[in-house]
Amino acid sequence: MNAGKTTTLLQSSHNYAERGMTTLLLKPLIDDREGLNVIRSRVGLEAEAMNFEKDDNLLQTIEAQHKTKSLNCVLVDEAQFLTPKQVLQLSLVVDKLKIPVLCYGLRTDFRGEPFPGSAYLLGWADELVELKTICKSGKKATFNARLDENGNRLTEGDQISIGLNYEAQARDVFELDKVSPIDYQIPEAN
Repeated sequence: MNAGKTTTLLQSSHNYAERGMTTLLLKPLIDDREGLNVIRSRVGLEAEAMNFEKDDNLLQTIEAQHKTKSLNCVLVDEAQFLTPKQVLQLSLVVDKLKIPVLCYGLRTDFRGEPFPGSAYLLGWADELVELKTICKSGKKATFNARLDENGNRLTEGDQISIGLNYEAQARDVFELDKVSPIDYQIPEAN
């Protein structure tokens, strides 16, 4: 959160366009905060995008678009919402169609649990680049706490919930041991 992922995605697409190259921007339909068919960053940059759903075959979608207009790059916003099958499909876009795919998203949810799509992206990506943001403690933030409308921490709920408030936090501030569904109790000191 707040690391500039969408801004970086839009800048990458602009860089391709500036060189006369064509990009395809993809965005999950579930993320409707900015409306349909648009990717918009917090700083106000935006571009047209194609929405996809969890059952869509991205290899077929991209292949059809590539036949219409030769693609030089595919960029995926909110990539944590990809399914594992879609991550495989995007890998095939790179390997079979020879089109680079750049994915931007979160690693984990508000409980510190990996999103399924993110787990496969992290495992299968040719290259990983971490965009950093800062916690209120001044440390690098690697987790996102879910907050209610009053700023109180939420630790229960669906993994995916669009439109709620989140705060980027360092792991010690996030208190992973208190929110993770992994059953572990810190042993008492003697």
